[in-house]
Amino acid sequence: MADRTLRGMRLGSQSMQSEEGVEFASRQRAQYRTSDGETFEVVFAADAELPETWESPKSGREGVLLSPDGTPVDIEQGEVKAARTHWDMLLERRTIAELEELLEERLQLLRQRRGTDERLGA
Repeated sequence: MADRTLRGMRLGSQSMQSEEGVEFASRQRAQYRTSDGETFEVVFAADAELPETWESPKSGREGVLLSPDGTPVDIEQGEVKAARTHWDMLLERRTIAELEELLEERLQLLRQRRGTDERLGA
């Protein structure tokens, strides 16, 4: 009996849901060009801010956004902050004199644990 209900249907090939009453979101197309001249389009939501660069789906190279007339959009370079190192962050909390004092305290503790009180390198 179950075989009769499936007769005439192609399983998985057709959707039984209709597109009646479905409203698609508004979209915009952005065109990008890679350094080797390849152009490709990417579809975004109409209210989305377009990124200045996008990776090509075919070659993987980075493409630059093109304006509607086909010229590349100028990319604004913001201020580039120098990366803060551990040393920089340490110097924000302590002075060199404080660090030298802490180092000497830790060396004394280390020497006491070893049982010697002689200075290294002296």
